[in-house]
Amino acid sequence: MSHTSNPLPREVADAYVDGFIALDPVTGTYLGVQESSSRLPDYSPAGQKALARLARDTLAELDEAERRPGADSDIERRCARLLRERLTAELAVLDADEGLRAVGNMATPPHHVRDVFTVTPTGTEADWAAVAERLRAVTAALAGYRESLALGLERKLYAAPRPTATFVGQLTEWSDTDGAGRGWFEDFAAAGPDALRTELDEAARAATAAVVELRDWMRDVYAPTIEGAPDTVGRERYARASRYFNGTDLDLDEAYAYGWAEYHRLLAEMEREAEKILPGAKTPWEALAHLDEHGRHIEGVDEVRDWLQGLMDRAIEQLDGTHFELAERVRRVESRIAPPGGAAAPYYTPPTEDFSRPGRTWLPTMGQTRFPVYDLVSTWYHEGVPGHHLQLAQWAHIAGDLSRYQASVGLVSANVEGWALYAERLMDELGFLTDAEQRLGYLDAQMMRAVRVIVDIGMHLELAIPADSPFHPGERWTPDLAQEFFGGHSSRPADFVESELTRYLTMPGQAIGYKLGERAWLLGREKARERHGDAFDLKSWHMAALSQGSLGLDDLVDELARL
Repeated sequence: MSHTSNPLPREVADAYVDGFIALDPVTGTYLGVQESSSRLPDYSPAGQKALARLARDTLAELDEAERRPGADSDIERRCARLLRERLTAELAVLDADEGLRAVGNMATPPHHVRDVFTVTPTGTEADWAAVAERLRAVTAALAGYRESLALGLERKLYAAPRPTATFVGQLTEWSDTDGAGRGWFEDFAAAGPDALRTELDEAARAATAAVVELRDWMRDVYAPTIEGAPDTVGRERYARASRYFNGTDLDLDEAYAYGWAEYHRLLAEMEREAEKILPGAKTPWEALAHLDEHGRHIEGVDEVRDWLQGLMDRAIEQLDGTHFELAERVRRVESRIAPPGGAAAPYYTPPTEDFSRPGRTWLPTMGQTRFPVYDLVSTWYHEGVPGHHLQLAQWAHIAGDLSRYQASVGLVSANVEGWALYAERLMDELGFLTDAEQRLGYLDAQMMRAVRVIVDIGMHLELAIPADSPFHPGERWTPDLAQEFFGGHSSRPADFVESELTRYLTMPGQAIGYKLGERAWLLGREKARERHGDAFDLKSWHMAALSQGSLGLDDLVDELARL
């Protein structure tokens, strides 16, 4: 499989990337591989077996590579540890047949199928010809996904009912965006060239028909079959998913207690900040509701996109050369509006490997046209600069010094989300959030991440709510209690809270990585500061930390402390 007869770990890792892209052209498109633009993955059980086979073959080759001279260098050692940890965690998920019940409101195969079109090249007529071919591939991709779910039904491996209902609603929106039977794929294809008009329209209609067929099956067959199944996953499945998303075997009870400790710390700080905005407010969220009506806001979808672009541009100008040292191509990032019909949370897509497509932040508007500023600033420090964009674009920039695997495919969610949450805190530490509105918004965002740890672990493991909690002390968590608690400790509207809870049921163990990842980044920085004393230089540490590539939480603190 490898490109050389006696490969070292980084060569094994990059050969894996080639094999993985061949099986998953969606990933290929995100990386900028032109040959991927016309294809979609095989989401059937056979396709999942092919992914498992590739992982096992790669691990066998890695065993040999780690015994070769030169494999003990720092750069080879880090790559080997990441590759082994990631493939082992992925195989645990695959071998448990989790892919046979992959249903939810985000990050499922149909979401990947739709979302990849937003980053597929469309600059030339040849690009659009590849788009037409990819549109024609939607039918087979969704059929393979349905085959996997059908096998899951046979084996009584059921998805959660609540995310399933949400997913059916999303498929309906994708298939009829305007209430007149015109689907998202047809809207997307409408921007293509006249020379391919007939071909694109026919392919888009076929893609929409495949969405409708899947929606009808999910509604009429899948949902009734799983009715009454639990929405939560239990400790065994949760631990497996948590290892996959966090790159470590967490002490889940300790993490749950940490979430509560952060809750109490942040609540006290929020109460102090809220007093500056609305003296006498009963809760910080009363002050935030006041800001919804009377605080600074942006009117208009185009206007908020441009405002967010300006926010990121200013952050780059203010941080580059002082707290970071950025390559010119890393300085470019674009603000975009997310397509409708997805989850409510903003997100980021990294640049292609050659930076021909820049990193992009995406704002789901959820039908809104008025956007409070307090809810945007720290969020865009998280999604854009100095958050996701600086980390993932820097990895792409130095991919030649690492490996393609460390820079892209081998992502560990808790590392990436932990850095982005650290970036929010960094901007507070550096004095960028002195305005009371923006600082309370930042603390509200931090509280959301602490609440995620509490409810994600609490409801999936059905843990007891502590006796000193102001909310239902002594009771055991359920999804309904989790939604009530989340809604009472967030400035977000009800549809956002609903989307978030559905997300946690969809991706157990992922949402806790923000706060636990931030804790790892802060601990690694503190250990490096202690080691260097007065000679510690934050800018140098940042750039060294962002130049390591992906790491799981097992390794992150140790590696950060060495810098």
